[in-house]
This record gives sequence, C-alpha cells and structure tokens, in this order.
Amino acid sequence: MEHFGWKQGVSGKVRVECPYRGAVLLRHGMYSKGSAFPQAERVAFGLEGLLPAHVLTIEQQARRAYESIRRKTDDLEKHIGLAALQDRNEHLFYRVLCDHVEELLPIVYTPTVGRACQEFSHIFRRARGLWITPEHRGRIHDVLGGAPFDDVRLIVVTDNERILGLGDQGAGGMGIPVGKLAIYTTAAGIPPWQTLPISLDVGTDNDDLLDDDLYLGYRARRLRGPAYDSLVDEFIQSVRKRFPRALLQWEDFKKNNAFRLLDRYRNVLPSFNDDIQGTAAVAVAGIIAAARLTGVPLVAQRVVLLGAGAAGVGIARLIRATLSRAGLSGDALAFATASLDSNGLIVDDETITDEHKREFAWPRTLAAHHGLGVGQTRDLLSVVRTVRPTVLIGTTGKANTFREPVLREMARHVERPLVLPMSNPTSSCEALPADVLAWTDGRALVATGSPFGPVKYGGRLITVGQVNNALVFPGVGLGAIISEARVVTDSMFAVAADQLASEVDAQDLAGGSVFPPVRDIRRITANIAAAVVREAGRAGVARQPVEENRVAEAVAAAMWEPIYAPMDPAP
Repeated sequence: MEHFGWKQGVSGKVRVECPYRGAVLLRHGMYSKGSAFPQAERVAFGLEGLLPAHVLTIEQQARRAYESIRRKTDDLEKHIGLAALQDRNEHLFYRVLCDHVEELLPIVYTPTVGRACQEFSHIFRRARGLWITPEHRGRIHDVLGGAPFDDVRLIVVTDNERILGLGDQGAGGMGIPVGKLAIYTTAAGIPPWQTLPISLDVGTDNDDLLDDDLYLGYRARRLRGPAYDSLVDEFIQSVRKRFPRALLQWEDFKKNNAFRLLDRYRNVLPSFNDDIQGTAAVAVAGIIAAARLTGVPLVAQRVVLLGAGAAGVGIARLIRATLSRAGLSGDALAFATASLDSNGLIVDDETITDEHKREFAWPRTLAAHHGLGVGQTRDLLSVVRTVRPTVLIGTTGKANTFREPVLREMARHVERPLVLPMSNPTSSCEALPADVLAWTDGRALVATGSPFGPVKYGGRLITVGQVNNALVFPGVGLGAIISEARVVTDSMFAVAADQLASEVDAQDLAGGSVFPPVRDIRRITANIAAAVVREAGRAGVARQPVEENRVAEAVAAAMWEPIYAPMDPAP
C-alpha cells in the first residue's frame, strides 16, 4: 500500500508528490497525465521522448476520449472502453464522466453494469479492487494490506449473491462495487484513492458460471451458515484495524443476509445498506415530491408495495416512519402501507418465515374488515381495489408484474397516481412507462429504476423520472465521511429524502417528473451531504461535528475535482 502524495501547498494550492518516473509513471492510472504532462514535468520525471511533443489540456484529452466512447455502438463496449480509460488515467476518466454524467452514468452503472457482471469473466482486462475468498481465512487483514492506497475512507462490498435483478453472479459481482464507487467520486467528489471495492467471493450456486472454463471466481458452492458468518466477521474486524476511518456500504447481499449483517454491524463500524436504506430514501423523496404536485397530503397517501425483499422492506420502513411523523398511527398507518410478497398481501394470520416481513403484516382483523381475510383473494388486483392506492411501488425483479387491469383499477380512484416500477436492469422493470401512461389515460406520474426516454401521449411529451439511488447514497456517504459519523442513522436517510424532494423544481413537476435530472447530481449530492452533516451533529453521532455556518464550506472543501495538479518528484 502507498499513500497518494496529494498535498496542500503553502499557497493553499494542491500539489502531488509522485514516487514514479518514466514508463512506470505513464502506466500508473492514478498519477499519469498522459499527453497532458507539461514540458517541465516531462524533464523532471524522465518522460522526454516517451510522449508526442505537443502538450494537451485535460479538456482536450476529455474531448478526444469522449469521441472514442461515442464511436462505439454497443453499450457493453462503451462500458469496457470507459473501464480501460479508468485503468489508464483516473483523472481523465472522471473528467469525462463528470462532463457527460447523464449520458454515461447508465453505461458505468445500471443498466449496462448488469451485462458487465454477467460477462465478467469473458471481458476481464485488468483487476480492480480486492477479492476475499474462504482461502484467506485467518489472513484477511494481510489481504486488505494489498489495497493500492492506505488512506481508505470508503468501501463498497458485495458477496455477489443478489446482483441487481440478475441473482448470483459470483466473482462478476465486483462490477457493482466498482460502479458504485465511480458514482461516489463523480457525484460526491470522494477522491478515488480513498475508495476500495471489495468482493467477498465465497463461491457461487450459479451452475452456468461453475461450468464455464473461463470463470475467474472461487470455484465452489456458495459458503453458508457459521462458516460464512465467521468469514464476514473476520473481514469486519480486519477493516476496523486496517482502515479505522472507513465507511462501509453493503451492496447486493440477498435479503436475509442483508438485514442480518446490517443489524449486526451497523454499530460496530459506520455502515449502511444501499439496497435497504438508499432505495427507501429515493422512493420516499418521490412520494413527497408527488404530494406537492397533486396536493394530496402525506397523511392521505396510500401505498401498495409489490416485493418484500431488501428493497421493498427498506422502502416500507421509511414510508411508515414518514407517515407516522405526518400523524398516522395504528390501523390507519397499517392500511396506508400494504406490502405484498409472492404469496400476496402479507397478513399475520399466515405463517411468516422471513423475520423482516413481520413488522409489515396487516393485522388479521384489519384484513378481514376490508374483505381480505382468510380464504379470500389477496393478489395485487384485489389489494389495489381495496386500498385504492395513491402510490404503487414494485421491487420484484420481475418484468410485467404491473398489468393493465391493476393500473386501470388504480386510475379509477386516483386522479394522478404515482407508479414506481423500480426493478433494474431494464429487462426486469415491472411495467414500461408507455404502458403505464396508456393504461392510466396519461394521468400517472411514472419513475423507473432504469433510465427511460420521454413518452409521447395525447400530444404531450411526458418525462419519465428515474428512481435512482445515485441521487441519494453519494450524499449520505459524503456527509457521514465529513462528520466522521460513528453510526449511519435511519434519520440521515430521512433528511436525505426530504432534501432530494426539495430539489425537484416546478419545471420538473410540470414535465411529469418527481425527481430532478441526473445532470444536476453533483449539486444535489452536496446539498444532501450538508443535510446529513447537520443531522449527524443533531443526533450526536458526529466525531467531527461541523458548525452550522461552516457546513457548506466543509462540503465544498471535501469534494475532489478531476483536474491535474502540479506534480513534484517525491523525496
């Protein structure tokens, strides 16, 4: 491990001390400037003759790199091209991504990252991050010592079992931590040398991978039970020792492990699960923004959630907390949040094997009172007919689960229904926006997990918003890092939801979107981070509390910009 030589000079300007020279320097992605090395640095670092004579600016390089990506016609090839650029020159990669964030975010992350995970062993070029396997048991602290840089402040870790809506992708799941951290750096300005993607490669139950002779992962059935738990525990304890200032984000763990690990370790080291908490915050932000547009107050909102996995339960938790703060309680609160799993409405008159679902089960008396008692049909259409929801949310991971009769029934009772088919990638979306609008006579507000273009309906061009976690988790992470929060609280996600909803302006709402455009992600992230810093101080969990009048300044100072700093040879 090395320490990246990023230093504040006496004049206040950043300079970089570099320990490399010549061809080695040109091959180092974090230090290399490529054709932008100025003449003095070419002399100082032994680069004369190793580069063409003319010196370019980073803006010129970015234009050339972007043109190269645009020439590719396949999104997976664009993903591969951007990954190669990141390997060559981290600063230039982030310059291109920041300059074209709305266009390239779906390439770097969802939906294209899903294909990249599936094809991982066939498109592999160069390793990024760390893979920890059962063979490293007892030595995980040493394995973490192989990280490229020592001042790690942010880790995204997955065990690869529930990658997007694609399931177990084995070692290929590493694409998710890599993509998430690229978003963190783009949106929140967390320096790339302070980030570390990790795959807990504990095997796979995906037979297609195990039968593939090119598969790069740990070739065994997935580790489970006490052996799995002990490996994760060693990993957590090793992170605490090796990177004591790090924030950890759990990513794409299957639902039972997702809840269990979050509950077990959230007070051991600052950590959160974006699938549970980040997804919840962005969904609640959409509900709050829609309430502004429709004029229906929060206490009058009725939400039906299809899907009771990690995302669905996380959303239900935050919605209930939000409606409770608005004044609902008891049966009124239960009725306002109806959760369905693959068996239909969750009611406490049936056996509930998943512990995390119990808190959202309707009381049997409530279900019976509304004609959804024992022996009666509890499918989605029946629940929509009974609850008359203002909001319909899907986190099933299955396409076409919002069917025409359901949407038409919803629209019969609500003037402007909010429909959120949140599953991604695109192939898993619960309903296509064009269908939602057709089945609701163009009255629905629609936002999806994956990006869709605008839809023409009735002579109007209707914007399809994106229920994109990238609008929330970078701000929460940045705020937690700045305040050095001892724990990432649920209240931080509540304030993030409120702040995100406030970022939706009248023009967004007039166009039919209850989310702000992704192109504003850096400003949105800064504002959410500021709200989280304040909440960390209010909740008493900040190890480095920031005075109110300095919060904006602290956030701005923490956000790295992808520019080339002057470089000096290391002593």
